[in-house]
Amino acid sequence: MAGRRVDFGYNPPSGTRGIERFPAETFVRDLQDVLDVASQSFTSLWVSDHLMTAEPFRMDVWTQLTWIAARYPGPLLGTIVLANSYRHPPLMAKMAASLQTFSRGRLVLGYGAGWHEAEYRAYGYEFPSAGVRIAQMVEGLQVMRAMWTQAPASFSGTYYQVQDAYCVPLPEPPPIVMIGGDGEQRTLRAVAEHADWWNCVMRPIPVLRHKLAVLDQHCRDVGRDPASVRRTLTRTLYLARTRSAAEEWAGPKLNAREPPFVGEPAALVDHLHELIDLGFDLFQLVFAGFPDTTDLRLFVDNVLPTFA
Repeated sequence: MAGRRVDFGYNPPSGTRGIERFPAETFVRDLQDVLDVASQSFTSLWVSDHLMTAEPFRMDVWTQLTWIAARYPGPLLGTIVLANSYRHPPLMAKMAASLQTFSRGRLVLGYGAGWHEAEYRAYGYEFPSAGVRIAQMVEGLQVMRAMWTQAPASFSGTYYQVQDAYCVPLPEPPPIVMIGGDGEQRTLRAVAEHADWWNCVMRPIPVLRHKLAVLDQHCRDVGRDPASVRRTLTRTLYLARTRSAAEEWAGPKLNAREPPFVGEPAALVDHLHELIDLGFDLFQLVFAGFPDTTDLRLFVDNVLPTFA
């Protein structure tokens, strides 16, 4: 990894995430207290996009990200990741262009095809097949790129049309586009064709290695240098001073379908090096201790300096 820059982003909650000790009524205060710490050490701050999940308490991603942008002028600002279906892409283009201007060029537009059917149904959105949702995502990105670079912009597609639409001020530079998801036939092809960055969730190392090879092949198939796609990975951490303490804390999460990292700082350093060797160089981290900052400070003091 000599010569490679490795960055770490902080992904705070946008809702309670089922944490009983985390009261919804103090969310804004708790979030600011934790971001006051994280913004000093992380190069990016990320907010996920859900309207509701198993727990009903959720903040709107765009409102929360704008709130963060106004309070923390240094880090990049990212969505991880927006569901294309939830906001009409021409309007999303305008929203993104505006935040890019207000934040002085710090926006990473994380984008995806959406997946949470119950959420779609609850809010009255149609939930078409995965193939249709991915095609809509791709077309939505095409609309947005047109509106970020042309004034006026026109686009006529299967799902979206704009005619002489102005998105002024044009964002300069346009937001970085990051596609989330690892479906091998359609999503990774869309990454190769339309994204600056790719975001993946944790899989077993052999699976990640295979996904990366598939992405590289898609890039070659479309005439793109695979190295031009930045590879990012979201990871939830149960980080404690000892492995035994981390395991006791994580409890049933140890046997989850997609288990988090559970362990001490030295083990996390080794784990991150393994992922870096695969090709990932930005990690959006979720710290299970929120709103307590003990694990966050442990990372800043004992893990982050290793990658300075």
